[in-house]
Amino acid sequence: MAVHFHEEDLPEGVLTGTSPLAVDTETMGLITHRDRLCLVQISDGSGDEHLVRFNPGSAYDAPNLKAVLADPARIKLYHYARFDLAAIEYYLGVMAAPVFCTKIASKLTRTYTDRHGLKNLVNELLGAEISKQQQSSDWGGPELSPAQRDYAASDVRFLHAMRDKLIPRLEREGRLEMAQACFDFLPTRARLDMAGWAEHDIFSHA
Repeated sequence: MAVHFHEEDLPEGVLTGTSPLAVDTETMGLITHRDRLCLVQISDGSGDEHLVRFNPGSAYDAPNLKAVLADPARIKLYHYARFDLAAIEYYLGVMAAPVFCTKIASKLTRTYTDRHGLKNLVNELLGAEISKQQQSSDWGGPELSPAQRDYAASDVRFLHAMRDKLIPRLEREGRLEMAQACFDFLPTRARLDMAGWAEHDIFSHA
């Protein structure tokens, strides 16, 4: 198992294939159009994680990464896909779907708790511990520390295994079809966020 660090794009021929891809992003903040995309983390579940960093002023011209993310034949695994999909489309210009979101799957199955963060899920489902210390660190700096790199890699390291745990739970509770409908809607939800409806429920009566 290794963490591979790349500048501005994936090397050619990396992560080719058909297996699902775990994907995450690190940005300068939570407002997509203001807070630039700094890092994309991606893994095919084989044990290696790839980190692609974008520098200030980047043109986000990353043809290899874009091709992998935009491949409609490969499921992309996220934890809170709504945010990552918006950041990837806004900066890289591709919709990184189809989607499986472990946070939504957790909310549909782990109704006995309100703790649906990645750290909680990894601990309960897989018995592993991850540190969130670097979550709010400066991802736009000139160098990423070893702690930042390990944190970023850990955000995609467990998503394949968690999906394997969550699908049987969704099936058991009769909610797999409902979950899939939610996953299919996520690209539209991300675009609604970007279009100005982030804080408004367009399905509500008000």
